[in-house]
Amino acid sequence: MKKTMTILLAVIAIALTAQAQLVQPIKWTGEVVGDSVRLKATIEQGWHLNIIELGEGFYMDEYEGTFTETVAKADTIRVRYNACDDKMCTAPETWKYVTASPQPSPEGKGASQGVEGEQSLWWIFVMGLLGGVLAIFTPCVWPIIPMTVSFFIKRGGAAKGTTNAQVIRDAILYGLSIVIIYVGLGLLVTLIFGASALNALSTNAVVNIIFFLILVLFAASFFGAFEITLPSSWSTALNSKSSNTTGFLSILLMAFTLVIVSFSCTGPIIGTLLVEAAGKSILAPAMGMLGFAIALALPFSLFAMFPSVLKKLPKSGGWMNTFKVTLAFLELALALKFLSVADLAYGWHILDREVFVSLWIIIFSLLGCYLLGWISFPHDDEDHRKTSVTRFFLAVISLSFAMYMVPGLWGAPLRAISAFAPPMSTQDWVMSSGGSGVQELRSLGVNGEYKTMTVHDGQITFTDYDEGMAYAKENNMPVFLDFNGFGCVNCRKMEAAVLSKPEVAEHMHKYVLISLIVDDKTKLPEPITVEENGKTVTLKTIGDKWSYVQRTAYQSNAQPYYMQLDADGNRIVETSYAYDEDIEKFLNWLKY
Repeated sequence: MKKTMTILLAVIAIALTAQAQLVQPIKWTGEVVGDSVRLKATIEQGWHLNIIELGEGFYMDEYEGTFTETVAKADTIRVRYNACDDKMCTAPETWKYVTASPQPSPEGKGASQGVEGEQSLWWIFVMGLLGGVLAIFTPCVWPIIPMTVSFFIKRGGAAKGTTNAQVIRDAILYGLSIVIIYVGLGLLVTLIFGASALNALSTNAVVNIIFFLILVLFAASFFGAFEITLPSSWSTALNSKSSNTTGFLSILLMAFTLVIVSFSCTGPIIGTLLVEAAGKSILAPAMGMLGFAIALALPFSLFAMFPSVLKKLPKSGGWMNTFKVTLAFLELALALKFLSVADLAYGWHILDREVFVSLWIIIFSLLGCYLLGWISFPHDDEDHRKTSVTRFFLAVISLSFAMYMVPGLWGAPLRAISAFAPPMSTQDWVMSSGGSGVQELRSLGVNGEYKTMTVHDGQITFTDYDEGMAYAKENNMPVFLDFNGFGCVNCRKMEAAVLSKPEVAEHMHKYVLISLIVDDKTKLPEPITVEENGKTVTLKTIGDKWSYVQRTAYQSNAQPYYMQLDADGNRIVETSYAYDEDIEKFLNWLKY
C-alpha cells in the first residue's frame, strides 16, 4: 500500500512540477547587501523579461539572460513583471521579497506565480469541484456508485485472507486512479496545445462554435431526443480486462471503465471546464481536472469504507431524470456564451446583448415551469407532475433569476451574468440613466468624421487607436487605453463591477476611451507584414493588429490591460492596471 501510494504521489508531483516549469520562465532571488537589496532574475532561453513596476513607479523595458537591480532596502520589495517569447506573453505577475527572511527557497527559485494567477487557479479548482459534484448526480454516474462499491467488496471477499483494511485500500486506490486519469487529461490538453495555443484557446472563434454545437447536442440528448454513448465494446473490453488482471492495474482499468461509461454525462462538464481553464493559465486544465476528479472519486472511496451507508442512498428514478433535464437547460444557456464569443469575433451581430439576455430569460423561465411540472419531456414519469418541496424552491430561484434579467433588455448592467453576456457595446439601445428615454448606443460621432466613435452617457469611446488618438489630440484630452477581448471573461467582470460604477464613470468621462479588441476576426483591408523578435509576422485581422500593438508596445498579451496616455501617446502613469475589482484601488490608480 505504502509503495503504491508513493508511486502515485510521485507521478502526480513530477507531472505538476513539469507543468509549473512551463509557466515560470523567470526565476527570482533576492539578497540583502547593507542598506540595499540586490534582486536577480534568471530568464530561460528564448524568453524576455518585462519589468512593469519595481518599487515606486519604476518602469523598465525588456531584458534577456540575467537581470539584476539594486534597490533601497524595505520590509518587502515587490516586482510586477511578465515574460514574453516569440509566440506569447504571460499574464502580469507579482513577486515579493521579504527582507526579514532573505534566504531563497531550497530550490533556489524564489519565483511567485502572483496573486492574480493563484486566484485564477483556485477558482478553476473550485469550478472543477462543483462540476464533479454535478456529475455525481447524473444518470451515468449515480447508478455506478453502488455497483462499483459492491464489486470491490465482493472482490475482497473472494480473495482468500482479504481484510477490511485491504478492501479500504483498494477503494482508496480506485479513487486515486480516477484522479490520475482526469489530471492526466488536463496535462494532455496542455502538452497537445502548448503554452501559446492554450493562451488563445478560450477566445478562438472556431473552438467556441464547435463547443456551442457540442453543448446543444448534449442538451438535446438530456432532454430525451436521443442517447449519446461511447461504443459499448470499449467499456466491455476494459471491464473484462480488469477482471482478469490483478493488483493496481486492475483497479486502474476499472477507473477507466467508469470514465468511459460516464462520458455521455461528464463530457459536457469536462469540456466546458477545459475551455474555461485554457484561458486562465497553462496549469489551469490540470487544476480543474484535479478538482473535478476529487469530487467525483470521493463518494466511491467513502462508500467502500462504509458500505452500510449505501442502503440509505435514494434509488435511481424520476428524480434523476429531472436532474438530467435541469442540467440540459443549464447546458443550453451556457452554449449561448460560446456562440456569443464567435459572434463577437466575426461581427455577425446575431447574438447582441439584448438577444442573448432574451434567450436566457426564456431558458430560465422554461426551467422554472419544468420544475413546477407545467411542462414535461419524453423520459419523465407520471410523478413529475407532483411538485416536490425541493423542486418548488428551485423553481422559485430559476424564475426569480429570469425576472432579474428583464431590466437587462433596456441596458441594466446585470452584474451577476456579466462574465457570460456580450459587452454593453453590442446593445442596440439602452434606457438613459437621466430618464430621457431610449438612447442609441451605436453612433458615428460628429458628421461621421470618426467612424469608430460611440458616445454613451457622456463616455467617448473609440475602437480604433489612430482615430481615438487623433480625437484626443484635437480636444486636448487624456486617453484611457483598454486592451480587451470578446471572449475575455475578466473584461466583462471589470466593466460591470468597476467601469460602470457612477463614482468611476465620473472620472472616466475625462478620458477618451480607446477599446482595442485583440480577438476581433474582422479582416484588415490589406494584410500587414511586421517584424517581431526577429521573425516576419503577417497580421490579417483587426484583432491581430491590436494584439501585436499590445505585445510590442506594452510587453503584455493578457486582457484586460489598461494604460493612461496623454494626447501624444506618452504614459501619464507608468504602471498598467489589470483585472482587479477593487474600486478604491482603481480610483487611486487613475490620474484624473
